[in-house]
Amino acid sequence: MREWKRVEKSNERIAMRVARNSILINVGLAAFKLFAGLVGGSAAMVADAVHSITDLVGTAIAIVGIKLAGRKADKDHPYGHERFECVATLALAVLICVVGLGIGWSGVQTVFADLAGELETPEARLLVLPLIAAAASIAVKEGIFWYVRAAAKKIDSGALMADAWHSRADGLSSIGSCIGILGAMLGHPVMDAVAAVVICLFIVKTAVQIAVESLGKMTDRACDDETVEAMRALILAQEAVASVDVLRTRIFGNRIYVDVEIGVDAEATFRRAHDVSHRVHDAIEAEFPKVKHCKVHANPVEPTTAAGDAEGV
Repeated sequence: MREWKRVEKSNERIAMRVARNSILINVGLAAFKLFAGLVGGSAAMVADAVHSITDLVGTAIAIVGIKLAGRKADKDHPYGHERFECVATLALAVLICVVGLGIGWSGVQTVFADLAGELETPEARLLVLPLIAAAASIAVKEGIFWYVRAAAKKIDSGALMADAWHSRADGLSSIGSCIGILGAMLGHPVMDAVAAVVICLFIVKTAVQIAVESLGKMTDRACDDETVEAMRALILAQEAVASVDVLRTRIFGNRIYVDVEIGVDAEATFRRAHDVSHRVHDAIEAEFPKVKHCKVHANPVEPTTAAGDAEGV
């Protein structure tokens, strides 16, 4: 248990460091994009800057979720607070979806404005700075995506992973801005709108995938068959375990809870049965790091049955 606490603290420190670095980069990038959009008169770049600002909000949500998930169990939450990270992940998914739909709606309005002949083409020389900002945003956002994604996989954080995809969504919107600005420079400003609509679909798809994964973690689904069978084999490999009568698993946030009923010789002393159960408990928690709690119950097995099962194993 002490080792588990140490790992949790280490993961929280990693998450906080990554989130802090992400915020600092996004603040600088959003400021540059907003400046470029205003100076160059590019509505696409101003919208892109606003999108980057939502990244800051998203990272803040991720930080809150991770902080809450790391709190100790209490009277109202005896199993801990891991699901708060799932809640934060869902909030991020909604934010990503709203931003994506906003970009798409803006693009559709621009397309209609072009069809009505109301879309003006800005001077090409004014769009050089916004074009540079868009190109820089694509590179920086892709870098942030891989940086945050690596940390999220290392500590198994759904909130950080959602934040990573939010950064990629922002990078995709910058691709649309880049295409649109180039189109405007060539005399076709509607290209910006068409690109925005296409990118909107990718962003919304990402949001839905994140939401589905987070909901799965909140509905107490069982571990995959491979993990369950590995647990069963490990339990049967422990000395004096005659059988595995019940093996249930459930995923709580990004942690696993295990309930096991094992068969132990009916003539064994209470202390012996307790020792066997404790051995199984320790083996499961040691072999599977994501297991936060393992409950083991020993059922009496007649000596002949226990001996037969032991020979079969």
